[in-house]
Amino acid sequence: MKHLKFSLLAATTLFAVTITKAQTVDDIIAKHTEAMGGADKISQVNSMYIESSIQAMGNESPNTTIILNGKGYKTESEMMGSKMVQVYTDKGGWMINPMMGASAPTPMDADLYKSGEDQLYAAGGLIDYAAKGNKAELLGQEQVASVNAWKIKLTNKDGIETTYYIDPSTYYIIQIVKQVSMMGQNMDLTITPSDYKKTDQGLVVAYSTGIDYGGQFSMTTTIKKIEINKTIDPAIFEMPK
Repeated sequence: MKHLKFSLLAATTLFAVTITKAQTVDDIIAKHTEAMGGADKISQVNSMYIESSIQAMGNESPNTTIILNGKGYKTESEMMGSKMVQVYTDKGGWMINPMMGASAPTPMDADLYKSGEDQLYAAGGLIDYAAKGNKAELLGQEQVASVNAWKIKLTNKDGIETTYYIDPSTYYIIQIVKQVSMMGQNMDLTITPSDYKKTDQGLVVAYSTGIDYGGQFSMTTTIKKIEINKTIDPAIFEMPK
């Protein structure tokens, strides 16, 4: 009987800890959502059109990113004389990247698609995560530079894990880490958003983003112009034949 009571107590305690943990991670994400403009304003975003510049290896290049929320994501840039295009849709992806041997439109590798499909959403994969088929888990806190950040592991419907680090004083994301495969090599992709500003629509956006590819290559993207709910033709996400 004592053994049974102990087992029931242990099971009840484990259940309570699990529920508390789930409430805690949801609370942090709720505060992050509010910090980014609030659920109501975020839900009203149908599209984003972004013009930015990319600084890499001492060069600066223009970049355009277009998001049709949940339907399509397209980023287009020119680096070192080469045109690069990367497209995600709710059905698959394609790319043009001469640096990876794809100078013509080429269907995207399944692993690359799975690791980047959260870009289909203007607010990313963390906000309203459950509705997107994602799972979130709080991993405590971890030091990121001078910030003892909340650490959240997000697992998408394809099993791809992304770790978010959130500043507890602002509830902005200050670092994102995920494993990606490039040219047959697995590496950690580290993204560091910063310079958060509020748009005219009341949304908060990171105007500067550093991206590090496993310490082998890095670049910084700076937003120059952003338009919310601009009319987007879905045909731009179709792969040219």
